[in-house]
Amino acid sequence: MSIRVSELSFHYGPRPALESVSFQLAAGRFNALLGPNGAGKSTLFALLTRLYALQRGEIEINGHSLRRHPARLMRQLGVVFQQSSLDLDLSVAQNLRYHASLHGLAGAALQRRIEQELARMDLLERLDDKVRNLNGGHRRRLEIARALLHQPSVLLLDEPTVGLDPQTRRSLNRHVRQLCGERQLTVLWATHLIEEIEPEDPVLLLHRGRLRADAPGAAICAANQVNSLAEAFDKLTGPEEAGQREQVA
Repeated sequence: MSIRVSELSFHYGPRPALESVSFQLAAGRFNALLGPNGAGKSTLFALLTRLYALQRGEIEINGHSLRRHPARLMRQLGVVFQQSSLDLDLSVAQNLRYHASLHGLAGAALQRRIEQELARMDLLERLDDKVRNLNGGHRRRLEIARALLHQPSVLLLDEPTVGLDPQTRRSLNRHVRQLCGERQLTVLWATHLIEEIEPEDPVLLLHRGRLRADAPGAAICAANQVNSLAEAFDKLTGPEEAGQREQVA
């Protein structure tokens, strides 16, 4: 297994953000983390990336425990957060070199890696452009290239298409799916947009801090006797169902 989360709970003071969340993700797949705003998706990402300290539960990535081997685990992760962290006044290359320095990468090998990742994202010709001159879709592609620079095995993306137009959203989604096949990359793509999820995708559905479903999209539909994931989503996150539905196996 690539990612294993066991009995993960987190509270902001008295308010629960996650309650006993457990799941496993197989390697080399595009996995969707679906939930409405406020479901706990960003809290889960903050715990996976050590922005927040664990309160209760365990996280393992490729067999490495976050509690016991945090540095080893973090080397396995590439992350694209919902809020961009690019320096707009630096060039594309400068943003990538700064990130690479944090991972001890330098020299000719780094330059080759930068060119490879930018070429994969169709950004190689923008190498020397300042980031502020890139459009929103290109900035997101740059953030993905940056996240992959140290060659992680797991890529986490928290609402990566927020603020992008539909065509750019679809293009970015296709790019990330291609990476799964080309590099056997394990992807966890957090979204509240159901159209970004395909029927065969493994789906984790969070609502009010609890995992309501953990199965491929088509299986979630079948288990809830509906014809679309949108209908299943409404059924599992409707106010009358909050806290009452059992997890889909």
